[in-house]
Amino acid sequence: MAVVASNRPTGPEPVRTVAVSAARRRQRRRQTLTGYAFLGPSLVGVVGFLLVPVIVVIGISLHRWDLVSPARWVGLDNYRSILTDPAFGRSLAVTASFVLLVIPVQVVLGICTALLLDRRLPGSVLFRAIFVLPWVSAPLALGVVWRWLFDPSDGAVNALLGHRVEWLTSPTLALPSVAAVTVWTQVGYVTLFFLAGLAGIPEQYHEAARIDGANGWQTFWRVTLPMLRPTMFFVLTTQVISSFQVFDTVYAMTQGGPAGRTQVIASAIYQEAFTSFRMGRAAAMSVVLFLLLAAVTLAQQAYFRRHTTYEVG
Repeated sequence: MAVVASNRPTGPEPVRTVAVSAARRRQRRRQTLTGYAFLGPSLVGVVGFLLVPVIVVIGISLHRWDLVSPARWVGLDNYRSILTDPAFGRSLAVTASFVLLVIPVQVVLGICTALLLDRRLPGSVLFRAIFVLPWVSAPLALGVVWRWLFDPSDGAVNALLGHRVEWLTSPTLALPSVAAVTVWTQVGYVTLFFLAGLAGIPEQYHEAARIDGANGWQTFWRVTLPMLRPTMFFVLTTQVISSFQVFDTVYAMTQGGPAGRTQVIASAIYQEAFTSFRMGRAAAMSVVLFLLLAAVTLAQQAYFRRHTTYEVG
């Protein structure tokens, strides 16, 4: 009589497998809860200081409110009002012009300064500290100081030039003057990040380029700059957002003048809210700015995702 061997497990083995699986599930659940516990303080900050204010602003944008009378529901009327308001369009155009003036100069100066400091010449550490000082200072205070420096009668800039120039009251010079001060303030911040990016590039890539006969410019264009793309993405994203939201420097130097030539969107929102007391329109303008910044950021992310490599070696 033949005996057929069976592969079916016998004894307590199935029970042990089920117990191990249950133990692993409990362990994963504990790890997940532990992770959320560590994230808890940060989540409270994000929800309390980011998500809730955004929701509140969206709610205000759907009402008509002057900070005194009760808020009255108007739906999308505030959005229709600002989108058909020529003044709002001009403030967006001024902001876009300001960003186009600031960002390219900041990036070019930041890269050039970082390349010089990366050579570790004598005094490089001191110059790093000097470059960062404007960035860590209060923008409003710096704006006041530069307003004194640009004063047409007693300003130090005109004294050095030897003739009178209306830096902050000329319709053609006001915005470039404010942009120049912003570049001076932010270039140290940009330089620090490009320095960190340069430190992360393996030296063998530059050595290989030199062995292949590449000169300094070719090495920078073909090796250094492509390897700096992750840093470039971060710098461009943060600086574009910062430039679109500039307020302190403009308020201290020109208060939006002359004739609205420096009336950036943040300054227009401030005046709409705390001068005209039309909080609904101001909130709607803030929402439009938020959507615009989100669109620009997503566009930058899509571009750099296609053109950036984050791993080398």
